[in-house]
Amino acid sequence: MFAICNLAIVPLRAEPSDRSELVSQVLFGEHFKILEQTDKWSRIQLAFDSYEGWIDNKQFQLISEANYAFLSNSASIMSADLIEFITTHNNSLLPISIGSSLSFLDNPEINTSQFSFEGIKACGIKPKSELIKTAFMYLNAPYLWGGKTPFGIDCSGFTQMVYKLNGYSLLRDASQQATQGEALSFIEESEPGDLAFFDNEEGRITHVGIIMDDNYIIHAHGKVRIDRLDHLGIYNIDSGRHTHKLRVIKKIV
Repeated sequence: MFAICNLAIVPLRAEPSDRSELVSQVLFGEHFKILEQTDKWSRIQLAFDSYEGWIDNKQFQLISEANYAFLSNSASIMSADLIEFITTHNNSLLPISIGSSLSFLDNPEINTSQFSFEGIKACGIKPKSELIKTAFMYLNAPYLWGGKTPFGIDCSGFTQMVYKLNGYSLLRDASQQATQGEALSFIEESEPGDLAFFDNEEGRITHVGIIMDDNYIIHAHGKVRIDRLDHLGIYNIDSGRHTHKLRVIKKIV
C-alpha cells in the first residue's frame, strides 16, 4: 500500500507505540510505502530518503501505486517560509512547516481534500551559496531528537532539510550522510555549505554541521547555533571548550 501525509507534522516512531522513541517526522505532503500494518500502526518507508519507522494509522491518507509513482517522478515543490498555511475546502487553515511537500496539490486524484496554497514555494536546484542563507532560517530552533522543523530539529534533520530546500538529497541520519559526497583532507579545503562530521569515543559518527566562512559552523546542539570549527572539532563559544571531535569533512555539492 501507499500513502501521503495529510497533516502538518506527524511523528515517525521506532516501535508501534505512542511511547516509543521519535526517530524522525513526516511533514505535510510527504509520500511513502506501507511495509506492514497492525490495527493501529503502519511501518512505512519514506520515498525521499527510504527512512523507516512506525506511524499512526489515523495520520495519513492512502493513495494508489500510480499516484505514488507520479509523486516520486514529479519535480519537488516545497513551502519555503518558516510557517505557511494550507487552505482547506471549507476555508479553514492548516499551518505547515518549511519544507512541506506541495507537489500533490495540482493532482485532484491525490488532493481529494481540495487543499490550496498561496504562499512562497521552493523548487529546483539552487547554487551552493544559498545553503547558508537557508540554514540561518533555522537559527535558534530548539534541539529535538528526530525533529525536522524550526519548532524542534536534530543535527542531521537540520542538514537534510537545508539541503532539501535547495534541491539536494541527503540521507536522514548523520552516520548515513557521512557516506555521501567527497572527503576533504583539511578544513582549509572546505567551502561554506560543506558538511563536517563528528564521532564519539567509539568512533561512531554522531553529529553533523554545516561549515560557514572563517572557520565557523552552524549546527543543532541544544539549539541551532553558530560555533567555531578547528582541526580538533567544534569549540563552543559559550562554554569555552570543545564539544565535538572532528572526524571528516565532506563536499556534497
